[in-house]
Amino acid sequence: MATEGPATRRVRVAEHPRLMKLKEMFNSKFGSIPKFYVRAPGRVNIIGEHIDYCGYSVLPMAVEQDMLIAVEPVETQTLQLANTNPLYPDFSTNANNIQIDKTKPLWHNYFLCGFKGIQEHFGLSNLTGMNCLVDGNIPPSSGLSSSSALVCCAGLVTVTVLGMNLSKVELAEICAKSERYIGTEGGGMDQSISFLAEEGTAKLIEFSPLRATDVKLPSGAVFVIANSCVEMNKAATSHFNIRVMECRLAAKLLAKYKGLQWDKILRLEEVQAKLGVSLEEMLGIVEDALHPEPYSPEEVCRCLVISLQELRTQVLSPNTQDALIFKLYQRAKHVYSEAARVLQFKKICEEAPDNTVQLLGDLMNQSHVSCRDMYECSCPELDQLVDICRYHGNQDSGSWNCGNQRSGK
Repeated sequence: MATEGPATRRVRVAEHPRLMKLKEMFNSKFGSIPKFYVRAPGRVNIIGEHIDYCGYSVLPMAVEQDMLIAVEPVETQTLQLANTNPLYPDFSTNANNIQIDKTKPLWHNYFLCGFKGIQEHFGLSNLTGMNCLVDGNIPPSSGLSSSSALVCCAGLVTVTVLGMNLSKVELAEICAKSERYIGTEGGGMDQSISFLAEEGTAKLIEFSPLRATDVKLPSGAVFVIANSCVEMNKAATSHFNIRVMECRLAAKLLAKYKGLQWDKILRLEEVQAKLGVSLEEMLGIVEDALHPEPYSPEEVCRCLVISLQELRTQVLSPNTQDALIFKLYQRAKHVYSEAARVLQFKKICEEAPDNTVQLLGDLMNQSHVSCRDMYECSCPELDQLVDICRYHGNQDSGSWNCGNQRSGK
């Protein structure tokens, strides 16, 4: 249940080779034995790409790959972090003076996000230190949410060390908020599914308030997670945040067009909710209110009757203030159509017609085309991978391919 805290269980470390190896490495690194271990899974989003931060429901499921942390509380105030991967250097800092550099998305900063989020939630100022050894098997920057899994794992570590109790929903909301310390303007899907996932089911994740509903996938379907091997660290560039800001600007222009109080609007879902219209009707409003040609910052200012300084300081995030163009029409079209596809996907799973797999595959193919053409969050390698999968799937009359494999973009 989402209102319960994360599950805890006693395990015999010797019966789990990965835990045993982690314990031995911990002892070699810190000269002691871990007191407990914490795990948080990665995720794959089946459908609902880039719409959580616009306020819309998404449909992810957890994957077996995860972040695992061995932990030992210490009597000093030193937070010592190490990683089993030699590419990620050790880090130490004072537990009561956490500084997160947004300009450098180093691995340990994601741990610090989760740690600081719990610290600030409880208003604590005199935290004990700890030794932590991180072991992750989620491919980095691959679109499977390795960074958010680390944030969630760190939040859970901190709650456990402090002896505090939080529900899975509370943890998800805190970790979603705290990941923004590193500069990404995410919407909360990654953290939500990491805490709320259950074995054997996907989840419809809804926001405001956060809740999760089981979505039973067809028993005859196999979902293949394919890695294009093109890495994209969303905190290392402004690409991700520019998309978030384009959606925010589109929401404001649509709100102004319809006579709403646009300066209070942040998400595209808010526009639909205030107008009380369907997603299909919102797509029609986009056609009327926005043009396909990119908007310059100056044109956005003219539409909203604000100065360039106001746009940069009051609307845009710090790492998007120098953007030269905004594709508002394309982003809004993707968001509203993708939100509709999520609901259609859930409905098909519930009704389970004879051609369920084909219908779901069609929706996922449409999603990929929209991600590629309207949201521009694909890449040539991913497009090629999708084409190969769909071509070979169609050679077998007994299978249908779903073309929504993700890049890290």
